[in-house]
Amino acid sequence: MGEERVPWHRSFGLWEAYFAVVGLGVGGVLLGVGEVGAAGVLAALAAWYLAYGRRLAAVDDRGPHGVVFQVGVFALYLAGIALASLFSFVLFALCPLAFMTLALHRAVAAVVVFNAALPVQQLLAGVEPGAVLRGPVPIAAVVVVFSVVIGVWTESVERQSAERAALVASLRASQDEVARLSHDAGVAAERQRLAADIHDTIAQGLSSVIMLIQAAQADPPAAGRHLDLALTTARDNLAEARALVAALAPAGLDGTPLPEALDRLTARSAVPATLTVTGTARPLPTSVDVVLLRAAQEALTNVRKHAGASRVMVTLSYLDGRVALAVADDGAGFAAGGDGYGLAAMRGRVGQIAGTLTVDTAPGAGTTLRVEVPTT
Repeated sequence: MGEERVPWHRSFGLWEAYFAVVGLGVGGVLLGVGEVGAAGVLAALAAWYLAYGRRLAAVDDRGPHGVVFQVGVFALYLAGIALASLFSFVLFALCPLAFMTLALHRAVAAVVVFNAALPVQQLLAGVEPGAVLRGPVPIAAVVVVFSVVIGVWTESVERQSAERAALVASLRASQDEVARLSHDAGVAAERQRLAADIHDTIAQGLSSVIMLIQAAQADPPAAGRHLDLALTTARDNLAEARALVAALAPAGLDGTPLPEALDRLTARSAVPATLTVTGTARPLPTSVDVVLLRAAQEALTNVRKHAGASRVMVTLSYLDGRVALAVADDGAGFAAGGDGYGLAAMRGRVGQIAGTLTVDTAPGAGTTLRVEVPTT
């Protein structure tokens, strides 16, 4: 893997202002001591930077073009220090520029070579080695260490910033994905809820109407009673359908306490049913009222369809921190594990509010369905 590029260009404007200050300062010093030729080389170096290097530094390009640029810089730097040793002060700009246009290991090598150039040039020019060791060498060593430390530290800071930015982007993407999945899960749950509501109301109501009409056809003397009950059931289910479309609570609960809604439900049950309320009745969350009323509707429908029972006992118990609904019949019962769609939907509905549903039954022993829901 190649070295990771880090975005020096984020603060490039400040760096370019710094380069301008260094260039103007060194140029002023050179002109002040009469080094016009060295000042001309400095101008050529500035032109080379503006024509070629500035774009590389601005866009953080550290590929082959950076090497070409630094070769040109080094050639001009050698020409400058050959004319005036004061030209070496331009290294204050050239060292950070190396880190901007070269990969890290190449930038470190370039800084070492740039700072070694003046001592080598003086030795080649015949300057006494001791003077070189006492003069430019210590200065070059300090500049190299300082430049490398600052360059590496800046690279590290920029790299960490880039990693944090990538992490933030990843977290945002994860949050978006979680939000999408939560939305999808909510849509699925709402579809399941609507399917259960339709099964508990419209489907069961239509089934009841059909059975009552069939009973009227089979028993003409009692046809009027059967048709009246069918009409009442149809009206109730029309109200349920309208409430469902309007996303309201069940029509049976519209402004009515749960015990009263259950009393009306048992009063129109096809199988004789009685309601008993124990404990002190108290207002419950709407979600709890809905679940308990739907459970009672489903249980009474199952009794009428499958149990062959002669009577049903519905018990609503207000307990400490919870409420329980029990529907018991004296019908045929069934083998454990015989849940149909209605019971499965009821379990799902009860589970959504952290409640429990149990069915106690056996062939020939009747059935007791119990729903218990926390209210705190």
